[in-house]
Amino acid sequence: MLQAKILGTWLERRGRPTYVLSCLLQKQAESWHRYLSTSCARCSKSRRLRHKQDISEKKLTRCFVDHRRVQVIGGKGGDGVSCFHSEPRKAFGGPDGGNGGDGGHIILKVDQQMKSLASVFSVYRGISGENGGSKNCYGSAGRCTYIKVPIGTVVKEDSNVVVELVQHGEEYVAAYGGLGGKGNRFFLDNFNRAPMIATEGEPGQKRILHLELKTMAHAGMVGFPNVGKSSLLRAISNAKPAVADYLFTTLNPHVGIVHYENYEQVAVADIPGLIKGAHKNRGLGIAFLRHIERCRFLLYVLDLSVPEPWTQLQDLKYELEQYEGGLSKRPHAIIGNKLDLPQSKNHLPLLQERVQQRVIPLSALTGENLEALFSHLKELYDDYVKTEGTKKQKPLKW
Repeated sequence: MLQAKILGTWLERRGRPTYVLSCLLQKQAESWHRYLSTSCARCSKSRRLRHKQDISEKKLTRCFVDHRRVQVIGGKGGDGVSCFHSEPRKAFGGPDGGNGGDGGHIILKVDQQMKSLASVFSVYRGISGENGGSKNCYGSAGRCTYIKVPIGTVVKEDSNVVVELVQHGEEYVAAYGGLGGKGNRFFLDNFNRAPMIATEGEPGQKRILHLELKTMAHAGMVGFPNVGKSSLLRAISNAKPAVADYLFTTLNPHVGIVHYENYEQVAVADIPGLIKGAHKNRGLGIAFLRHIERCRFLLYVLDLSVPEPWTQLQDLKYELEQYEGGLSKRPHAIIGNKLDLPQSKNHLPLLQERVQQRVIPLSALTGENLEALFSHLKELYDDYVKTEGTKKQKPLKW
């Protein structure tokens, strides 16, 4: 390394013994790159990056925001000017007051890099247009203010859905800027050769909007609390949701990416646990049931260690159907988790008899039979892509 050569040359000039040189080269040369500056690209790339600490669930609760009340006010238009042209040897130059510039709009723009509404402020004011000037100079219009929102943002006003933003780069004008005022040059006609009037700029549009985020993912894991949804997401992706042995460990939706060949990616969302009466806003309630609406297919995660695990599936489908009709009839897969426990193997045959549908038994803790889940998940994704192709729609790409 270049640092080692510099260190060796410096020690030789200082007349230090050889064993001191070897000791420093072996034990301390790795830490000397922090203090030695060099322009070598290879050495600069070898520097270790600081490890980013995992965000705790409490901090993530403050970071992840799926609802925001926003007041948007468009920019005010610039005022028109009333003035007359003044020039030597030209007594009656006529009116030359210019118009004011239009106010800037406030625009919602979808950005696929945004995953939360935490960066959205509560109040936005547009940029006002400049006033007009003499010599028939128009004021410049105010620049548009862009608010970046994640994919799946629903805009509501007075409890009515205004627009749903589901495509990257999609824009929606939340508030229009006011029109600029007219200068006295605008009012010049054959009957009034010296108008004195000029109008002020109009105020911008003022609205109060409610932004709601519905997580956009291919698959949504649905289950009761503490059935192992977060552990399963950690096992099949690089997502790191919190895992503990108490109820409601997951307080926010987490999205993990499952990678396949040909650079295909399937997004799997871990929805916080549901309980009986969730459609009546019990437990975490409707706040997270809306995240399931955008999922193309569902993964019902059941706990095989409890007696009669098929009742969990019936209760989950009932809650989804009560929240939105037809939601439980979407393409889905049934997953039996905690296969590593001894009582789970006894409950598995009973579950298969009652469900009369394929059940994928696995263990998120030991990784047993995860290959069956990967293959079945790919089949659901391929069916979704074919369905979107027949409808001539573009499938969701994460």
